Amino acid sequence: MTFEAEVAARVAANETNAALQADAKTLMNSSIGAGYSYNFSWMGRPIIQYPQDIVAMQEIIWRVQPDLIIETGIAHGGSLIFSAAMLELNAACGGSADAQVVGIDIDIRSHNRRAIEEHPMARRISMIEGSSIAPDTVAQVQRAALGKKSVLVCLDSNHTHAHVLEELKAYAPMVSVGSYCVVFDTVVEDLPADFFPDRPWGPGNNPKTAVHEFLKTHGSSFEVDRGIDSKLLISVAPDGYLKRIA
Repeated sequence: MTFEAEVAARVAANETNAALQADAKTLMNSSIGAGYSYNFSWMGRPIIQYPQDIVAMQEIIWRVQPDLIIETGIAHGGSLIFSAAMLELNAACGGSADAQVVGIDIDIRSHNRRAIEEHPMARRISMIEGSSIAPDTVAQVQRAALGKKSVLVCLDSNHTHAHVLEELKAYAPMVSVGSYCVVFDTVVEDLPADFFPDRPWGPGNNPKTAVHEFLKTHGSSFEVDRGIDSKLLISVAPDGYLKRIA
C-alpha cells in the first residue's frame, strides 16, 4: 500500500472513530472558550485561525494553484499574508507568477492597513473597504476575477446566516471548477449558545446553517469535502470546505 493510500485509509477510519470524534469535540469547546485561535500569527501578523485549518488551506492552495484568492474579512491581515505567501511559494515552484489576493472588510483599521501594505507580501495583495455583500463591492471583485483560470474563495466576515448566505450567492459563482469556497466558523452551530452572548450569531443562525441552505439549491455545483473534515477533526469550518464539482 502506498503512503497516500495509508493516509486515505486513516482519514476514512476517523469518520467512525467515536472516541476520537468525542475527544475532538471536547477540545474544540474548551479551546474556543480559551480563545486558542487568537494565539497564532503568520509572518508577523495575527492570523486568528486554528493550525489545522491553516494546514488544510496550504494543501488546497498547492493543489488548486489559484491565480486569485478572494477573502472576506481582513481583521489584522494574517490570513491575507498567509494566502499571499502561499501564492509566492507556488510561483517559486512554477505556478502563476502574478497570482493575487483580494481582501474585503467593512472596516479596515488604519494600523492594520498600514501593517499589511508595509509587509513584504503586499505586492500580491489588494484590499477593498466596504460590505462584502454590497453590489458595488461584489462588482469590484467580479472585475478582479475576470480572465482568472483558478479562483479560490474564503468567507470569514459577519457570521450571521443571512450575511453568509448572501456572500455564498455572490462569491461562490466565481469559484472555478475543482477549487473551493471555504466558509469559516461553521463550528458556531455545534457550540453551546452561551458562547456568543454579545454576538448576533449562534446555534441556528450561523455560517453552517447558511451553507446547508445554499446547498439545497446549489448541490449540483458544490459539495462538502468531508475528507477534509475527517482529516482535521479540529477545525472551525466543519461542513465549510465546499468543493466546486460542476
